[in-house]
Amino acid sequence: MSAVDRGSLSDRGSLSEGAQRPRRTAETRRSADGSPRFDSQARSTSGKVWLVGAGPGDPGLLTLRGLRALEQADVIVADRLGARAVLDGLAADGVELTAEVVDVGKLPGHHAVPQDAINALLVQLAQDGKNVVRLKGGDPYIFGRGGEELLFCQEAGIAVEVVPGITSAVSVPAVAGIPLTHRGVATGFTVVTAHDQIRQVGGGRDHTVVLLMGVGTLANSAITLARGDRGADCPVAIVEDGYGASQRVTIGTLATIAHQAAARGVRSPAVVVVGDVVRLSPFAPAELATLDLDSYDPLATEHTRKASIS
Repeated sequence: MSAVDRGSLSDRGSLSEGAQRPRRTAETRRSADGSPRFDSQARSTSGKVWLVGAGPGDPGLLTLRGLRALEQADVIVADRLGARAVLDGLAADGVELTAEVVDVGKLPGHHAVPQDAINALLVQLAQDGKNVVRLKGGDPYIFGRGGEELLFCQEAGIAVEVVPGITSAVSVPAVAGIPLTHRGVATGFTVVTAHDQIRQVGGGRDHTVVLLMGVGTLANSAITLARGDRGADCPVAIVEDGYGASQRVTIGTLATIAHQAAARGVRSPAVVVVGDVVRLSPFAPAELATLDLDSYDPLATEHTRKASIS
């Protein structure tokens, strides 16, 4: 038997409009380590949905609780980013998952399976008595629409449990040596999608900004952020394909990053980090990496700040 078997959404039924959704419950038991263990008798009467965060795509960063859920699942409904790479990585490591895998992955600007259809699929599978893992890249609740899936299943009477994952907003900058906060450099951070308006993102370069899904609108984002207290010379890093085979880091400033990205052919998936913490990356060029942490004051004026950079 292969490690994972593919399925397709077209093979699955969907909920008809106005259909009654009987309330169902699913019993689970816990193993000694607290991880979920499904009750075999409960399987025959009702299923359960687990919303599992797959992390950034490295199977080593999948939580133990998430792995246990995958091992017990009848069906895995998987995203493209993060989730698919984790399944492939587990198979390469010899972890055999017997569940059917249904790919519902989304490409930038193109949703192969609408969210409403994914919601209906989760409910239908659980009502068929299946234990379902909805495997989502990163964390289910960080721009993953996990909250919508949770509410839809609950309204249909389906038992749901959320297993958090490591969001790419934190893990991908880390793999490039960029801490989102650092004593004396940055005291907080904001995570936004570049699809949203970012004019309200306040603070200076001591407040790190992480942009997800930001490659397509990078030029506009850079111009917008440069107009504020950060200034055009604020450092920026783009980390492409974090933890993947094509991982690459591009570092510049708000004034230069759009041109650099175009010249290097930067592509999604990528995480963009804006702020002085970028200077701490080992990939930062010499002119940006020179940050004297003993004398650096992120609240100083621009003139004073430049004097502290040798």
